[in-house]
Amino acid sequence: MCLAIPGKIIDISSDGNTAKVDFDGIKQDIIIALIQGAEIGKYVIVHAGYAIEIMDEEQAMEAINQWEEIADDQDLELSDML
Repeated sequence: MCLAIPGKIIDISSDGNTAKVDFDGIKQDIIIALIQGAEIGKYVIVHAGYAIEIMDEEQAMEAINQWEEIADDQDLELSDML
């Protein structure tokens, strides 16, 4: 099974291959070399440290809310699932 979590790009490296992404307050460096059009402020789906798709904010917020519900049901924090 493949789990992918949405996050917001908050910084892009000077070489354009990596970005810092905010996952509901948790910031991680990820690889964005597989996607085109990555920009600060856009949301991406991330799997295993790679951005695999750009998504719009509405879809991202819906997915984040679903992940938070899953975490709550399991008595976890969203950060425990990253």
